[in-house]
Amino acid sequence: MLDAMALALGAATGSFLNVAIYRLPRGESVVAPRSHCTKCERVIPWYDNIPVLSWILLRGRCRGCAEPFSIRYPIVEALTGVILLALSLQFGWGIGLAFAFYFACSLLVVTYIDLDHRIIPDRVTLPGIVVALALALVSAWYAPPEMRWHQVEQWAIGTLVGGGILWLVAWGYALATGREGMGGGDIKLLAMIGAFLGWQGVLLTLLLASFIGSIIGVAIMVGRGGDAKLAIPFGPFLAMGAMVSLFWGDEIVRWYLSTLL
Repeated sequence: MLDAMALALGAATGSFLNVAIYRLPRGESVVAPRSHCTKCERVIPWYDNIPVLSWILLRGRCRGCAEPFSIRYPIVEALTGVILLALSLQFGWGIGLAFAFYFACSLLVVTYIDLDHRIIPDRVTLPGIVVALALALVSAWYAPPEMRWHQVEQWAIGTLVGGGILWLVAWGYALATGREGMGGGDIKLLAMIGAFLGWQGVLLTLLLASFIGSIIGVAIMVGRGGDAKLAIPFGPFLAMGAMVSLFWGDEIVRWYLSTLL
């Protein structure tokens, strides 16, 4: 029962994320107006806006003008449902799940916007840092007195390390080449990741993002016949690394340390 609820609630949230992915880069409100067809402007009624199911029943088209709707919409909805289910199995149902799901949703929105527009909106990352602080304060409230401010310290250090590392990398690259190699959006994104995962999570996320990005980058270059002139946004790789760290970060660190000892 709880698993089905997680899938349904996650898919419904994914429907909202689709709105955010489309509207945030355009500077539009994610609250109003109601969802509508971008061609005929027809407001989409609730029965045509049921996550995944409505897209299938309508064969991916607007009921009014038959304008095709991207397959991305049901993919994001289904993926968000699976993410919430996986998080509930990993962390259980509680306040921690709510924060983890918020974090995962932010990463999903960032991934698609960066792929489409090569930007990472401050409207996603900066509120995320504040939400992570709220999580740290909640944790501090319930922690033993001797550990009361540990989570807040981790939030502060993680945020500074996350933003600071990429800022130094961007500054060094610009100094060496005279060109901007990394945008401010990536810096703020890693600061948000550090706020949620701590400085250890930042380092693991960077390692995983670089590894995943290298593999995908080489594969794309080979597919393009060795063309190295390719601009790939780094945000999606940071998001993937952060998701792996969220689910399996402690296990990966323990495994790595065990191989050294």
